[in-house]
Amino acid sequence: MRTLEAYKRGNDPRTAPEILVEKLRWTFESDKIGDLVSKGKDVEGPLESRIRLDGKDFQYSFGKDTTKQIQSLENHVPPRDNSNSIFLPAKEVLSLHQVILRSRERDQLFGFDDTYLDLARALGDDTTRGKNFQAFARARQMLEDMLGGKVDRDKETGGWHFRQGNLKFPIWITSEGIKKIAILDSLLGNRYLDQHSIVFIDEPEAALHPSAISTLMDIISLLADFGIQFFLASHSYFVVKKLYLIAQKQQMSIWAALGNKENQWTYTDLRQGMPDNSIINESIDLYKQEVELTLR
Repeated sequence: MRTLEAYKRGNDPRTAPEILVEKLRWTFESDKIGDLVSKGKDVEGPLESRIRLDGKDFQYSFGKDTTKQIQSLENHVPPRDNSNSIFLPAKEVLSLHQVILRSRERDQLFGFDDTYLDLARALGDDTTRGKNFQAFARARQMLEDMLGGKVDRDKETGGWHFRQGNLKFPIWITSEGIKKIAILDSLLGNRYLDQHSIVFIDEPEAALHPSAISTLMDIISLLADFGIQFFLASHSYFVVKKLYLIAQKQQMSIWAALGNKENQWTYTDLRQGMPDNSIINESIDLYKQEVELTLR
């Protein structure tokens, strides 16, 4: 997605393969992108990737001996020069904001991959005053109610702090959950995201209380109705259960990709019911054990 967004944006003269190679190198922090190809006696053939966006294909492939050039790339997706995608990692980045920028932009060192750099740069934009999208304004109010305050960035120092009424706390002593949720609030407030954005979230449940997880899923549902597409990677029963309830209540199709130990994948629509999955089954087993103890 970042390759499609950078391609032909502004005065950038790079080709799509050139952008893709650079993004792969700095995202997976490998000097030789061929190292990303699966190896082993049971693995044959190149790495292949294909996405379809608005009915148009973007696909590429390369082998284990590839170093810095991708020859096989086919792109039918128009340039996305007006929309931004973003990846939100399980770990918060506000307390590391300046460190990430310094490590990558000045020192050009591996350590913080491109997903962290892209997010740090996106958070660098100041909150825009004036009327926001109605869905964004509502989501930000829900986030503020959940946090019990707001996280702001000091324009002079670039540092972050948490405000709760008239109280102000350094970001270093603010809880991990607050810092993580505040990232989404900042991206909505500075208009980095719009109704065509795509947001990838790794472990949205990390560092959050179950009630906060439920509220966050409601906010994601609200923003999805507005047009933003979300991809969530989760190990949480609370996340899956809440998304299932949202799918049932709103009659919204929410697709889940479920993997097993054999690296086999199945796909199911939560609108049709709760899927058969080891995470869910373990939660049910624990509940059964509790019932059995109660009935003894």
